[in-house]
Amino acid sequence: MTYVAYVNVERCGVRLMKRSEMMEATRAKLISAARAAFTLHGYAASSMDDLTADAGLTRGALYHNFKDKKGLLQAVIDQIDAEMLARMRATVTPEQTPWEAFLNEGVAYIEMALEPEIQRIMLLDGPAVLGDPSRWPNQTACLRTATSTVQTLIDAGMLHPVDAEAAARLVNGAALNAALWVAAADEPRAVLDRAINAFRLLVSGLLKPV
Repeated sequence: MTYVAYVNVERCGVRLMKRSEMMEATRAKLISAARAAFTLHGYAASSMDDLTADAGLTRGALYHNFKDKKGLLQAVIDQIDAEMLARMRATVTPEQTPWEAFLNEGVAYIEMALEPEIQRIMLLDGPAVLGDPSRWPNQTACLRTATSTVQTLIDAGMLHPVDAEAAARLVNGAALNAALWVAAADEPRAVLDRAINAFRLLVSGLLKPV
């Protein structure tokens, strides 16, 4: 009896794992289809029927996984944001000082505003549908990381002894608003250099004189 019970539990575990994998695959298909549709057509013009059909799924699957279209947009933004963060961190090289790494991550974020997908979804439709980007859940984690980095630079004597959270909020806000400006500009590439130069000068005001 013990052996049979063990086998049954094991089989149940296998079935649950497969169901979980199927759910993840469904979510991935919907997010992938949404990214393509939102980039090409924009959030407002993207039809849920077309989007789910492209994914080979039903609207019921969308509602079950994301509740509504806005929930799907949030999932898309979370995925893109994670990819952007990884790309920002990838710009850091061993020869950079901690300050240069911090500054270059902000510059990399602004530069990504030129990319159609990020431009349309993260910087134009996202704020229009979900509200102020600085209040998005993913920004809380970014703020904590930035605050920790600023405090480390202050402790190392590289920055003026300023409130670390206040400085991190201002730096993050400067990068975000620079990216929003680039994304909304009639000629984004022409605006990019102006935004980055101003960002570098502004943030460098935190540095202590050598």
